[in-house]
Amino acid sequence: MFEVFMASEAQIVITERDFEQLEALLNSLPKFNHSGACRLMGGLQRADVVACDKLAPNVVTMHSRVTFTVLSTGEVFTYTLVYPQDTDGCADKISVLAPMGSALLGMSVGQEIEWFISTTKTIRVRIDAVEYPEQV
Repeated sequence: MFEVFMASEAQIVITERDFEQLEALLNSLPKFNHSGACRLMGGLQRADVVACDKLAPNVVTMHSRVTFTVLSTGEVFTYTLVYPQDTDGCADKISVLAPMGSALLGMSVGQEIEWFISTTKTIRVRIDAVEYPEQV
C-alpha cells in the first residue's frame, strides 16, 4: 500500500550533508519572501536527518536522479535534483527550490506525493526509481 502526502506535510529523510548545504543555501538567499525557499525550509523543519551511511538506498537526495510517474496521465519523468546554480539550463535537471524539486527531496521509492501546481490544481506522482551519482 502506498502512502500519499501533500507536499507540505510529507515526512522526509535527508542526509546530514544535504541538510547542512541546504541550510547554507537558504541563509545565502536574499531576505525577501521567496516561495521556493519557504517550501524548502518547511521540508527541512520536518526532516529526519540521518548520517549518509544510514540513508536507505531508495531515498531522493541532492544530485540523485529520480524517476516518477504522474498518476493522472501515466507520464514518466526523470530529473536530477540539483542546487539552483547547477541547473545550467538542462531540461533533465530540477532545482531544489522549484516546487517539484522541494517536493521530491527526501521521498522514497513507492511513495506517492501530491502538491499544488496552481492555487486550485494539484498533481499526484509516484516515485518509481532513484539513482545516485558515482561521485558528488
